Amino acid sequence: MIPDKAPKEDVFHGSEDLRRNAHVPSFEKYKELYVQSVENPAEFWGAIAKDFFWKSQHTGRFLDYNFDVTKGEIFVKCMEGATTNICYNLLDLNVHERKLGDKVAFFWEGNEPGDELTVTYRELLQMVCQFSNVLKSQGVKKGDRVSIYMPMVVELVVAMLACVRIGAVHSIVFAGFSAESLCERIMDSQCSLLITADGFYRGEKLINLKLLADEALQKCRDKGFLIQTCIVLKHLSTDPEALVSSHSPPAKRACPDLEQKKQTGKVRKAHPVPQVPWNPDVDLCWHMLMKGASDECEPEWCESEDPLFILYTSGSTGKPKGVLHTVSGYMLYTATTFKLVFDHQPDDIYWCTADIGWITGHSYITYGPLANGATSVLFEGLPTYPDVSRMWDIVDKYHVTKFYTAPTAIRLLMKFGNEPVQKYKRKSLKVLGTVGEPINPEAWLWYYSVVGEKRCPVVDTFWQTETGGHVLTPLPAATPLKPGSAVSKSWTFPFFGVVPAILNESGEELEGPSEGYLVFKQPWPGVMRTVYGNHQRFETTYFKKFPGYYVTGDGCSRDKDGYYWITGRIDDMLNVSGHLLSTAEVESALVEHKAVAEAAAVGRPHPVKGESLYCFVTLKDGLAFNQTLEAELKKQVREKIGAIATPDYIQNAPGLPKTRSGKIMRRVLRKIACNEKDLGDISTLADASVVDQLFQNRCCSAV
Repeated sequence: MIPDKAPKEDVFHGSEDLRRNAHVPSFEKYKELYVQSVENPAEFWGAIAKDFFWKSQHTGRFLDYNFDVTKGEIFVKCMEGATTNICYNLLDLNVHERKLGDKVAFFWEGNEPGDELTVTYRELLQMVCQFSNVLKSQGVKKGDRVSIYMPMVVELVVAMLACVRIGAVHSIVFAGFSAESLCERIMDSQCSLLITADGFYRGEKLINLKLLADEALQKCRDKGFLIQTCIVLKHLSTDPEALVSSHSPPAKRACPDLEQKKQTGKVRKAHPVPQVPWNPDVDLCWHMLMKGASDECEPEWCESEDPLFILYTSGSTGKPKGVLHTVSGYMLYTATTFKLVFDHQPDDIYWCTADIGWITGHSYITYGPLANGATSVLFEGLPTYPDVSRMWDIVDKYHVTKFYTAPTAIRLLMKFGNEPVQKYKRKSLKVLGTVGEPINPEAWLWYYSVVGEKRCPVVDTFWQTETGGHVLTPLPAATPLKPGSAVSKSWTFPFFGVVPAILNESGEELEGPSEGYLVFKQPWPGVMRTVYGNHQRFETTYFKKFPGYYVTGDGCSRDKDGYYWITGRIDDMLNVSGHLLSTAEVESALVEHKAVAEAAAVGRPHPVKGESLYCFVTLKDGLAFNQTLEAELKKQVREKIGAIATPDYIQNAPGLPKTRSGKIMRRVLRKIACNEKDLGDISTLADASVVDQLFQNRCCSAV
């Protein structure tokens, strides 16, 4: 499962200071603890559980499960019989027991530079208790589902923690999703209340969130589902009283004076303020409700396996699934993965650039960091606004030590060269992380060499909404990286308690160097428990194909040293003349060319080979696509992978169709490759105009 020893040619990439002071164990100690976590999870996780408060202790097996559909219903249970409250452990414990009340929980950085707010653990606890009482006053009780549709503001964290404080189940919907997507998720989880905001800016673009929320609620009503209450946060409006007027015209926000800055801690650029429609029968103002709410609220003690939250997958590969996570196991797992994967230290300033609307934001902005008493940056804006140096400006401003972002963002910023990065010092950085997709070699090397100046280890984390937290990942200062050509690839080890295996199409476990389906043989505390309201879909999706295993849906290879390499989604694999090809591998080969900024590869039916390879490439600024470049790219793929992987078609793509979370919608690219105009639901596309352009640029020979 893990290498017997670190390969001799491996070296550690990172400062010696980090290695000396790291929480994470040495490689040999890592091996010893890993074996304990797999063979005796009760002892391993039980020791970690002692760091948290339990109203009552567990009575049964620490971790019980069935992964085999042929032996009965699939289930996972952790610490059954124990009771606790995750909000109490994240806030009350830190304020009252660990004496961290005055420590900063969040540095909030708004869309506009200078738009900022600092919130301590004590202040966060007070706000959460107040809003918990607000929810209770609206009839929300333990087990009720609450939909949250908000921008990246501190109040989003307040809303989710208030839910879990009273035992309600939050269902957060990414604020970039459409009204239809919000309606679908509200109805599927049968939410009793919606929390939203008037609007927000993403760069220069205004998102009128309240209009979208109203449209979603109307769609719910049209389908016979009524939401009685919608709580609206004033984020852009200058005055809560003005918010409740349905006829107030848009206005230019005047730059606040110094007194307003002292009162609010926020300074905003003058942007048009949206007109906010108001339905007095449904809408309630967040600020007015908070004014009269007590800042004391006893937590609701919950069973270990009580629902914590529902989070829907993005829907880029099919109908969204409501992934359900539960209280105790998720708390233990996110706290532990955060502490070890990022080598958290008490004086760290941690920044995860994800949106809380995704699992990364749940686990590694809210739950994991707060469980460790960490200080985090919470960022509302874009990496390119007001200029392409924004992220590095923020790193220097807050002295960020641990930085966690997506390969999509890295590739985007690479296009603009080194100068926007190198004009900032970045000396505070100690660990760099990536999340969301396999990172291509060129992006990895740029991130490591330019952003981290070859002194910060890169933790390239593999996990899913379903896993709750990291499952395959390096540990900084413990698991070594390979120098030379392999250093730029996505290698990983299993995290504690995680037992990976690689299966062939027949479900047989492969030993040694191999490639096939990535599965897990036993659960870890943070794994999902079901698909909300559809346990059969849960069993069919993750356990039916290979009984006895959790099936990730990803391909994976293992090298001679025992390192795991994620090759991409199985549905992004191509069968060309009987050879299984990874689209991620083809894309990496294309992006290694100096002219290519980003690439995507999909399959297209072929009468002889079964499938042919159709590739889309986005070039770096100022470069032109021509036959010479096309020939160079085909040669590069052939040389990197082999003749079997030579693309049949390469299309110039000034832009790629992506969801608002940055994921490429390969389903749409397959349609374009086949010249099929029926694209299905593309409401999650960030920019639908890209599709028309791609159809116009189709390769002429691909009829």
